[in-house]
Amino acid sequence: MKSSPSIAIIGSGLGGLSAAISLKSAGYDVEIFEKNERIGGKLNILEKDGFTFDLGPSIFTLPQFFEQLFARAGRKMDDYVQLDAVTPHWRNFFENHQSIDLYQEHDRMKHELSKLPGDLEQHWREFTQFLEYAREQYQIVDEGYFREGLDNLWEFLWHYKKQLVAGKIDYKGSMASTIERHISDPKMRLIFEYFIKYVGSSALDSPGYMNLMPIIQFDYGLWYVRGGMYKLAQGLGKLINELGIKVHLNADVTQITKQGKQVTGLRLKGGSTHHCDIIVSNMEVIPCYEQLLKEPQSFVKKLEKFAPACSGIVLHIGTDKIHEKLAHHNFFYSEDQHKHFETVFHKKQLPDDPTLYVVAPTRTDPTKAPQGCDNIKILPHIPPLDEHASITHEDYLALKERCIDKMERCGITGLRDSIITEDLLTPIDIERMYRSNKGSIYGVVTDWKMNYGFKAPKTSNRYNNLYFTGGSTNPGGGMPMVILSGMKCADRVIKRHPIKQLQPLHAG
Repeated sequence: MKSSPSIAIIGSGLGGLSAAISLKSAGYDVEIFEKNERIGGKLNILEKDGFTFDLGPSIFTLPQFFEQLFARAGRKMDDYVQLDAVTPHWRNFFENHQSIDLYQEHDRMKHELSKLPGDLEQHWREFTQFLEYAREQYQIVDEGYFREGLDNLWEFLWHYKKQLVAGKIDYKGSMASTIERHISDPKMRLIFEYFIKYVGSSALDSPGYMNLMPIIQFDYGLWYVRGGMYKLAQGLGKLINELGIKVHLNADVTQITKQGKQVTGLRLKGGSTHHCDIIVSNMEVIPCYEQLLKEPQSFVKKLEKFAPACSGIVLHIGTDKIHEKLAHHNFFYSEDQHKHFETVFHKKQLPDDPTLYVVAPTRTDPTKAPQGCDNIKILPHIPPLDEHASITHEDYLALKERCIDKMERCGITGLRDSIITEDLLTPIDIERMYRSNKGSIYGVVTDWKMNYGFKAPKTSNRYNNLYFTGGSTNPGGGMPMVILSGMKCADRVIKRHPIKQLQPLHAG
């Protein structure tokens, strides 16, 4: 017989689902408590006026991490989730310059580089050499940080001591400074800098090794979940049902009960309680300590280095025409992107001229809009909520109008007049819906000076049986990273709280 510890998981974002599947597959007794009416966390959906909007993540990358999760349960991902390749990866728009597409295929990418002024062979040489450098950074980070689940600076230094001495890890400079050394064309610099959008941070502050991010799509592809991104949550939900994991929906956790160095259970809105041996919080680290554990500010202050990444206004619009110039994924670049980074991340202000991420999923999946219509998401990065700031709802609405103006200046003419339905999320909505730290979309900011690029550890240093998963923990935000976070969180639980074999009772 086995004595299986009972585990309560707070939240059913991808990190929580990943941890639940991993732990249940290892023999643990697992239950999930989700405050909302459906699983998925920020991987959410809205149906409105014949349009189906994916409210959260829009890009699927690194499918191998998702496959590893299904494999833990003895399943194949293809039986639950199907993927379609997206090409081009992105379309990049600039004011007063033709657009440039990113392709995985070398011949098509080289053709795009011919749009740049100057010598094509130089541009191609710089492009391929930069990817070689980025590939080396990815391989180094993947070998330890990803695969081993390294969780703090000391684990990182110990694991990578040889590479650090040899200077193989690009950690001294910023992303932007390394890009500037490799790439001469200003437009391509903008493009490579904004790969930082995957983690909602600034290329001026993030360490150089974060330039690994182009490899995520140039080597492993960029994908769309067939039927819509929320199909990923539904596929994981199907697996959870098959594994017999109980999910409590509309179960708003208001308190974690505790005794000494142990957490003992959950209290839900309405007063009911649930006792357990171990708690895994998919709620972000700082809000969990502040709101559910009521820790003193003297303790919470020590976590300030794990500051929230950026937030955004998330505008979903349905139009009565198809805007043919848009690809599935698009970026509209600020005329001064470094000023944009400074404004959002240092001054904590709304940008006058933001860089925009724009998604038109009907390029791959026409069912997301009525025939002849377009489904478009517009996302500028903005500061998280700040009680000392004076940003109002009217300021968010004014930014929304600037975003549409920006797109129209870059060639998406008639966009505003074509809108027939819309939905807007602000940082206030994001915080309310997901209890994210100050409305952050991507968890913890990646900032070398602040946190050496690290997120919060998955293991609590205050309670022996409390763990964390999701975008506020290592390895950080983005769907593949939070899936990996859940698996590595489970590995730590399994190592520290093994299932004990009970001795059978013998008569006389």
